[in-house]
Amino acid sequence: QVLLVESGGGSVQAGGSLRLSCAASGFTFEDYTMAWFRQAPGKEREFVAAVTRTGGFTYYADSVRRRFVISRDNAENTVFLAMNSLKPEDTAVYYCARSPTIYARGRNEYDYWGQGTQVTVSS
Repeated sequence: QVLLVESGGGSVQAGGSLRLSCAASGFTFEDYTMAWFRQAPGKEREFVAAVTRTGGFTYYADSVRRRFVISRDNAENTVFLAMNSLKPEDTAVYYCARSPTIYARGRNEYDYWGQGTQVTVSS
């Protein structure tokens, strides 16, 4: 059974930092690109960042580049998202997802999703 379990969300003031974690189980973690998406109220789920299988390549949405850092630990089957200089517009539920496609960016390229963790940034 594939499971993706996010943690680390919370409330923070603008300019603050949070680190999200996603623990994976039930599949061969290193065979998949891992990503973070987010969904704000009333908006579509959007791509945030992804990391390829060995962690050798990362890519980001323009809105978070140079503020967020995605990484993975294949020994621990975990993917992380370090979020710095947070803004109120970063407020959303953040989801972890996996894709068999190396440079996947679209939602339809990801086949399993976690339940999400809430991030709230106040001004």
